Amino acid sequence: MFKHLNKDIPASIVVFFVALPLCLGIALASGAPAFSGLIAGIIGGVVVGAISGSQLGVSGPAAGLAVIVLGAIANLGFEQFLVAVVIGGVLQILLGVLKAGVIGYYFPSSVIKGMLAGIGIIIFLKQIPHAFGYDKDYEGELQFLQADGENTFTELFNMLDYISVGAVIVTLISLAILLLWEFVLAKKSKIFTIIPGPLVAVVAGVVYYVTMQGSNLGIAEEHLVNVPVPESFDDFTSQFTFPNFSFSVITNYSVLLTGATIAIVASLETLLCVEAADKLDPQKRVTPTNRELLAQGTGNIISGLIGGLPITQVIVRSSANVQSGAKTKVSAILHGFFLLISVVTIPVLLNMIPLAVLAAILLVVGYKLAKPSLFKKMWSLGLTQFVPFIVTILGIVFTDLLIGIGLGLAVGIIVILLNSYKNSHFLHQEKVAANSKNYQLELAEEVTFLNKGAINRELQQLPNGAILEINAQKVKSIDYDVIEILDEFSVQAKERNITITFVSKKGKFENPESYKKFFEKEKKQIA
Repeated sequence: MFKHLNKDIPASIVVFFVALPLCLGIALASGAPAFSGLIAGIIGGVVVGAISGSQLGVSGPAAGLAVIVLGAIANLGFEQFLVAVVIGGVLQILLGVLKAGVIGYYFPSSVIKGMLAGIGIIIFLKQIPHAFGYDKDYEGELQFLQADGENTFTELFNMLDYISVGAVIVTLISLAILLLWEFVLAKKSKIFTIIPGPLVAVVAGVVYYVTMQGSNLGIAEEHLVNVPVPESFDDFTSQFTFPNFSFSVITNYSVLLTGATIAIVASLETLLCVEAADKLDPQKRVTPTNRELLAQGTGNIISGLIGGLPITQVIVRSSANVQSGAKTKVSAILHGFFLLISVVTIPVLLNMIPLAVLAAILLVVGYKLAKPSLFKKMWSLGLTQFVPFIVTILGIVFTDLLIGIGLGLAVGIIVILLNSYKNSHFLHQEKVAANSKNYQLELAEEVTFLNKGAINRELQQLPNGAILEINAQKVKSIDYDVIEILDEFSVQAKERNITITFVSKKGKFENPESYKKFFEKEKKQIA
């Protein structure tokens, strides 16, 4: 686990800088104390990272839960909401015990790749205002429609009235450092692979803020990271909030419903991000999903007990981790410790970091997730891969993560149904004579109730007096619905003077009852 520290430590530093403003921004958007977001980030890194089987996934507070959390806190109060977080964690552990993690494997690859590209595009678009010094919206926001009535694209026009020259300069300096570090310096000397470029960009941003403070090119405080600064130890400990475990709260229907909602949404987001992180992993390791649910549940219980927000695995931090060269989960764990240590010891220094630096880092992350080469590759795979891919992207960019995934999944299911409709059988006419009425219906290995409509349509279009051979030699499994269709057609065939011959592995049968019994026997044997 510790043999890749030369890769994991630099990656953990990058993830730390990405996670810091996201934890604070998501807490702000959730109507919760800023410190609750930091607690979730720390627990997500240290606790969830240690228990999880994911080598590159990073957990913390998720923007996808912000709306749910905001409404729950307004309705229940923060202490009662924390009870719901704990309940959600318990339910996630139960889901892990019940092996519900298998759900994650039912999302098509095209949808997962669309999710990565969609997140990349939305990250890129959302960071442009921050790069120009327009920080009205919180870091980490991924929804298209915002609470103030604006959307992703209108904010790009709104920022033109609030451009900060200092922020633009910092963004350009940061991007120059990041690109120079990755494409030039890292290839010239090993030292540049040990020291992460984003760390250098952050240091340069802090130096710029300090040296330019008070000048026309300076950066105002509202464009900086804003970590709570405790004045004493008692002030620090007072930032922890504990849940109200009274009997009336635990049995409150709204609390239980909120807990169940958190468990379902957090688990779904986690499983999606697990699949996405595994796709990004250069070593293509597979995360045990049931163990991941156990880890997330444990993290949410602890986070709720000490005043933290709900936790999920999150793709923004996970992708930054992968792109920074992390090799093992040590990176995720260390980023949690860095959050803890820095918040306790150097909050004043953290509050000198311009948000424009972090915007530059995320611009690079977003671009790498949605490279043009990915679109070209998906197009080359054909429409059955490209259409779910592009629908998922559009859904994420113009709605939010879960709706976008749902739309992509729906299109993927439609593609599967269409393919199943086409591939269940093959009917062709034998050209023995000019007006031959010899037909052969060849059934596939798997024939389900989804295919009965297509098969029935083919049978009904046969001309009267046809000679039909039903070839079931490849059949391994067939639903009773299809057997019923064939049985009903055999009755019609007598009226239409159609002769039916059934061919199976055991020979030919001309008596419809024979092949009906054969199918039923085969089905029992398979079962």
